[in-house]
Amino acid sequence: MTADIQHPRDTRPVRGRWAPGTPILWRYRANGRSEPHICRPVTVIQDTPQLLATWMASGTPCVKPQLADGTPVHLEPLATRYTKPRTTVRSRWYGPGVVMLAQPGAPWSVWLFWDRGWKFRNWYVNLEEPLARWSGGVDSEDHFLDLEVYPDRSWIWRDEDEFQEAQRAGLLDAGQAERVRAAGREALAVVQQWGPPFDGRWEDWRPDPRWPVPDLPEDWDRHHRACTP
Repeated sequence: MTADIQHPRDTRPVRGRWAPGTPILWRYRANGRSEPHICRPVTVIQDTPQLLATWMASGTPCVKPQLADGTPVHLEPLATRYTKPRTTVRSRWYGPGVVMLAQPGAPWSVWLFWDRGWKFRNWYVNLEEPLARWSGGVDSEDHFLDLEVYPDRSWIWRDEDEFQEAQRAGLLDAGQAERVRAAGREALAVVQQWGPPFDGRWEDWRPDPRWPVPDLPEDWDRHHRACTP
């Protein structure tokens, strides 16, 4: 299931859709704000009315949040993780590559992780705002709570402590929190029915070896006008 691709020279959608092999930006806004604080250049695998599928290669340059004092976010105690000032830093994705799947309008995306040697590890359902498309990529906002699904189709909730702390810090109000919970239940129902995209055998997919690792543009945080395919 290796991609048969072309290498376009820019990121403009063709007839409203990106061609396979197109580099785009997958970004997340800071919660409650308009500007992105996470940016990951990815390569389009397919872009259809049913599914946007992308590939983030090992070694991809990216942007991630960090506390203003230099502390990595995941090392900050949970009680102050969402209240201390933050900045952004450039980094790289050093783990094995990740397939990232999103269905139009769905309040989650599904990521596939492998260990070294293409040993499939798990699916990860990231609860988030439905992706907003623009000419250079897609934007969303993370909702903290996640769902991890294993090859035997067992599952567990992830980051429930962060979800609760985000509410205490005022990043999610009660109504938003309930909508996130409802989205999680909907995602879990898809998992239990083994519906799309879990039924697509994406764990067997492999990237085209001709694909370069996309660059991180200097204006990765540029404002944009939302567009529809």
